[in-house]
Amino acid sequence: MPPEGRARPLDPQRLGDHVDRLYRAALALCGNTHDAEDLVQETYARVLARPRFLRHDDDLGYLLRVLRNTFINRLRSQRRRPAPVELDDERDGLPRSTDPRHPEAALEASELLAEIARLPGDQRDAVVAVDVVGLSYREAADALRTKEATITTRVHRGRARLARALQAPSPEAKPRKP
Repeated sequence: MPPEGRARPLDPQRLGDHVDRLYRAALALCGNTHDAEDLVQETYARVLARPRFLRHDDDLGYLLRVLRNTFINRLRSQRRRPAPVELDDERDGLPRSTDPRHPEAALEASELLAEIARLPGDQRDAVVAVDVVGLSYREAADALRTKEATITTRVHRGRARLARALQAPSPEAKPRKP
């Protein structure tokens, strides 16, 4: 760690070490693979556009902040544009990247990521940092510039919301006909 108050340059050669974690975070923020890939690429383009200097040894935390800020900027600019129209899967003739061996798992993962993307911003950021990226609560607090107790609360509330959203009604819960 550099001495207090001294900044060290961000090493562009080490940025590739974090691409998987950033992609998982972007996937949880965006809810789909296409937007997540674009978000990670845009994040790296911003970071590499000019030299960056960090006061701490936390490259991943810095990259997560840039990713989150880039995501928020995209949301703001998208609100000013008309919504894009999706192509019809049957008419465009392009093969889809689905694994026929495990369609249930792919469906569950995509549902979960879509629900994470629908969480309120503070809960979504905490859940992404802890559950998707795999940061500790302390690392997530540092990356999101908040207290560890705040992260704990946000993760708990976000997980509870996800559990309610993804909970399928059980067969026993159906009312019986007389």
